[in-house]
Amino acid sequence: MPLDRRLFLQYCSALGLTGTLFPGVLYAKIEEGEPITPETIACAERIAGLSFTEEQRQMMVEDLTERLKDYEAMRQVPLPNDVIPAFVFDPTIGGEPIPEGTAGMRWEPRPVERPRSDEDLAFMTVAELSYLLKTRQVRSVELTELYLARLKRYDPVLKAVITYTEERAMAQARQADEELDAGHWRGPLHGVPYGAKDLLAVPGYRTTWGAKP
Repeated sequence: MPLDRRLFLQYCSALGLTGTLFPGVLYAKIEEGEPITPETIACAERIAGLSFTEEQRQMMVEDLTERLKDYEAMRQVPLPNDVIPAFVFDPTIGGEPIPEGTAGMRWEPRPVERPRSDEDLAFMTVAELSYLLKTRQVRSVELTELYLARLKRYDPVLKAVITYTEERAMAQARQADEELDAGHWRGPLHGVPYGAKDLLAVPGYRTTWGAKP
């Protein structure tokens, strides 16, 4: 079965390669009848000016081979032209009835004690941090400073942060602490620091979402 060009480019896009000549070069070789092998990928990468390790080439071969099997399986499903696309999403499982009424869910955090080290504190779950904040064993400002410091320490390796919204984070943390000190608990996420993908537009900060592919 011939390889679908669109699906092949989708795969390359997932690898972040569509901004290069690599997908086109590799696809051309496949169309000429060459099997997908580490050697095929090595040849295509030289033309495209890229460089992969042998392990990376082998992983690409295995992944492409698995995806071809999935495409072949999908093509075996009979789908007549008179079958219309799905216009309704039904989230129910196995025909279970949808709950009626307006009853909501009330969540109460599980009791937990603050750990002795900041390292252990940093790895606590959101639910656990929520309880520590609600019971004032820890303050939102303290958590925010802790996580900002860890981001700055580890991001040179992790490359996870585009923009530090430090002033905004600290202002919101101070506000959360004031509200919690006054006994006003907004809910489980009140005062818990978080990071957002940079496609979230925030006044005063650049919205930098997007990637070259």
